[in-house]
Order: sequence, then structure tokens, then C-alpha cells
Amino acid sequence: MTTGGPAPAPEQDKGGLRTALAGLTTRGRSFLAAGIAAAICAYVLGQSDLLRVGLLLAVLPLVCTTVLYRTRYRVAGSRRLSPARVPAGSEARVHLRMDNVSRLPTGLLMLQDRVPYVLGPRPRFVLDRVEAGGRREVSYRVRSDLRGRYPLGPLQLRLTDPFGMCELTRSFSTYDTLTVIPRVEALSPVRLSGEAKGYGDGRQRSLALAGEDDIIPRGYRHGDDLRRVHWRSTARYGELMVRREEQPQRARCTVLLDTRAEAYLGAGPDSAFEWAVSGAASMLVHMLERGFSVRLLTDTGNSVPGEGADGFAGASQESADAAGLMMDTLAVVDHSDGTGLSPAYDVLRGGNEGLLVAFLGDLDEEQATVIGKMRQRSGGAVAFLLDSEAWTTEPGEVPGAGSASEESLRLLQEAGWTALTVPRGASLTDLWRQADQQRTGVVSGSGMGGRS
Repeated sequence: MTTGGPAPAPEQDKGGLRTALAGLTTRGRSFLAAGIAAAICAYVLGQSDLLRVGLLLAVLPLVCTTVLYRTRYRVAGSRRLSPARVPAGSEARVHLRMDNVSRLPTGLLMLQDRVPYVLGPRPRFVLDRVEAGGRREVSYRVRSDLRGRYPLGPLQLRLTDPFGMCELTRSFSTYDTLTVIPRVEALSPVRLSGEAKGYGDGRQRSLALAGEDDIIPRGYRHGDDLRRVHWRSTARYGELMVRREEQPQRARCTVLLDTRAEAYLGAGPDSAFEWAVSGAASMLVHMLERGFSVRLLTDTGNSVPGEGADGFAGASQESADAAGLMMDTLAVVDHSDGTGLSPAYDVLRGGNEGLLVAFLGDLDEEQATVIGKMRQRSGGAVAFLLDSEAWTTEPGEVPGAGSASEESLRLLQEAGWTALTVPRGASLTDLWRQADQQRTGVVSGSGMGGRS
């Protein structure tokens, strides 16, 4: 949850009172025009009483404008989002608070907050008299089916005098940002064959590469457990040597998202690309919850979070920060101009990536071959292929037979991938279970487009 502090007072208008006169309402302009006309007639006709009436009519809107102009800085505003990060299709509530910091009560106030059109209509609120030192709180809801980052604000305040002669609109300087992240689907904790174990399922042991337990036995230090003494090295070096110990290694998972513009057709919240983005978000959250060190990788070779050991993150103390960073990245990810997946392959061939989960668009034979090479012997690899032709086919129509996705599916499976095609509107939860069943041989070439 983010909180916006009190908005600073607007700066002095360069136009001064001339700018304030531009805020005269229809009533105020009518009074001013009538007063001027009456004063001219009084001068021509020599009627002093009519002159007094004309002056009264002309002076009243000017006095109201001057008073309103000098008291418009006496109100402070703030905004609070609850929450500041929401999944697509969910609502967030925006709380507005107005504080009268002057010693005098205000007149009628109208609040208006600027919001992008995709979040809904522009909210407006009318506040009656606010006592000196008082406050008013109002709220409204926003919702978007499209992920992204949307600015809220600045907050606009319209002040009016008791006679309705003048209205002044002023904008506060603060604004907040609402982040709409992809929808996240809860996944079942399946175990894929070849998947490295996470902290929840067991412990994978490896030798520490740094720290107190070095690669070679080290000399005895005060406080070391005598049970750790390595007697063979002690006899060799002539002094007490302490053996290295095994340490638990956090299992890794890389989620690969294909963002190539040429790999997807269609747009909107129900498009194939949005399904792939939502699937990547669901997989990242699922793996973090299972105790994996994870990272998000795109076809451009960009890795998120990009810090830590080989770009992975997910230790218990940083899981929330890592998830937030990746969700924020997915909230604004868009199509890339790339034509191939080689940059991602260059990143993946550098070392042990553990489990690799890929969300892919249309693949030609060349790109399918590149994806096949990404499969590491040490970990499992799961691919979800989205066929643009199937996703853009109208309901009732039959997609063309022998599409390129079938050939890509075959090439990936021959390379050792657990590969499935994604029908339009498919559930990632069902596909995730099917991937586990396909790997163990329960499903053989049927249902949801999978093949063994």
C-alpha cells in the first residue's frame, strides 16, 4: 500500500488577478456586464441612483473573485491507494482526503481526480462547507482488464464563492501510480521428472563455493567442532585441518517468455500474448512459493531480477521483493522487435539453469531448433506453445490442418522437452498437471493438445 502525502499548495499564478477573473461563472459575468451597462446608462442619463446599482452589480463579482483568489491556498489534499498493485480485472480503492488548514471555513468544494480512461470515468465529489481545521474523506474504485502502470492525479480542486460568482480550479502537484499486474493462477505442486528439488521437497547437496567452508580443507580455528577434523589432510600438512561440509543448494527455475511481435497475432486481454504473460507470472509466483530461486528471461536476453547469483533471486528474505520486481516487469512488458530466440539461448547455455519453463508463440523450424538446444541435461524443461492461428480463429471455425505448431511440438519433444500446445482459453492449472502426467507417461497424445 502506498500513501501520498499532503499535496503542496499550488504556486502563485503568473497572471495574478487576471487569471482569477477568467474563473468568473456565467452568473458572475452577467452581474459584471449588467453593472457596467447600468453605470454607462447612469452616466448618460445622469441618474446617480442607477449608478449606485451599477457599481454594486459590477463590484460584487470582483470582490468575490478577489476573496476567493486570496483564500484558495488554504486546503491540502492527499491520496492513498489500497492496494497499489492489483491483478488485471481486480479493483483497487483510491482514498482522497481534504484538510482545511485555514482558520476560516470553506465554501462549496468540488474534487476531481484525473484517471486514465481505461480505469473508468473521472471521479467527481462535491463537499459542503468544511469547518476550520476540519477534514473530509471520500473514496472511489478503479478497475482495469489491461495490465500496465497508470498514473492517478494530479488532484484538482474547484473552489467557489457563496454567491456562485467565481470558480477557480487548482491542481495539486502529487500523483500516484497504480500498477496492474497480470492475472495469477494458482498451480498444483506437481513434481516433474528431472526437476531439481526445492526446499519444500527435499535438499540437494553441493559443496560450498565460498565462505567459511572453502573448496579445500582449511586450518583448524578456535571453536570448530572436532568432529569436522579431516585426519588425512591433518597427517599430510602436519596440522589440524577441518573438512568442508555440504550445504543445501536452492533449486533454480528459469521462466522464459517469448515476446516477439511476429510470434503472436491479435491483441486485448484475451489474446495469446496476454495468456503467455499471465502464465509466466503464475509460474514465477508458484516457484517462489515452493522455495525455488527464480528469474524471468525474455527472448531479448534480458533477465529479471538480474542480481544475485547468476541473476537468480528468491531467498526467504527477498522473495517478496523479487516477486514484486518481476510482477512490475510483466505489468509493462510488450512485444519486442526481435526475430529470433538466440539472445535467450546465449544466456541459458552459460550454466545450470535447473527447471526451465517456456511460454512460446509461433515457432518456425529454425527457432524450434534453438529452443531444443536450451534443454539442459541437469534439469527438466517444459514448454507451452501458443498457436496464433488457433487463438485468432472465430468460435465455430476449424483451424487449418497441419499447422506449424505441430511440427514445432514434435521437434521440442524429440529434444527432450515436455511440450504442450495451448488451446484458446485453456487453464494453466490443467496444462501444468498434464505436463506432469505426460512426463510420467499417464497421458499419451490426447487432451489439451499434448503429445507424449
